[in-house]
Amino acid sequence: MPHRPRIVDLSHPIRAGLVTYPGLPAPTITPHLTREASRSVYAPGTEFAMDVITMIGNTGTYLDSPYHRYAEGPDLAGLDLSTLVGLPAEVVHVPSGSGRGITASALSGIGAPGGAVLLHTGWDEHFGSPAYAEGAPFLTEEGARLLVGAGVALVGIDSLNIDDTESGGTRPAHSLLLAAGIHVVEHLTNLAALPERGARFTAAPPAIEGFGTFPVRAFAELPD
Repeated sequence: MPHRPRIVDLSHPIRAGLVTYPGLPAPTITPHLTREASRSVYAPGTEFAMDVITMIGNTGTYLDSPYHRYAEGPDLAGLDLSTLVGLPAEVVHVPSGSGRGITASALSGIGAPGGAVLLHTGWDEHFGSPAYAEGAPFLTEEGARLLVGAGVALVGIDSLNIDDTESGGTRPAHSLLLAAGIHVVEHLTNLAALPERGARFTAAPPAIEGFGTFPVRAFAELPD
């Protein structure tokens, strides 16, 4: 049997009623064709279920493309798969009690060109609860500038937002990263299972034209 790498799932499951970001609508899932109804459509012993999901793109673990912030930026259909699949991952395990803002000094020596930088804060333990929305860790403007200068392809975080949502309407991390064509993945989970270096990260959304943000099945392949 061929060798298969160990895979770590880094995504939150999506379900009807899931609150990802307070104030945004939760997904609804309704049947289009039930298994029972399909029995009159197909041959005996053959049945299918077809369902409809209605949700905002900012649901579960999702990726922001440049179009999310900038009208002229690439949308989901315009993303280069080479910037989304099998990226060398550097994981920043942020120490507990180090403060909400992840600064440039916390990222010293991080940021290989073309790679993914994943910010492990542990905040995912609050996902789906009211505590998730208050006091969440974030990437500071100076931290974002460092990663832009490093030429990374993607930055992910296991928190409410890459920016500080409690400081008003400014979004410096989003603005800087997406202007540089660096994808942002928010609401990751299970980052504690990854080493600081050596894993490969994948987070590819569907190719939807005219759309900037959508859930991904994010995962990491671990080294032997």
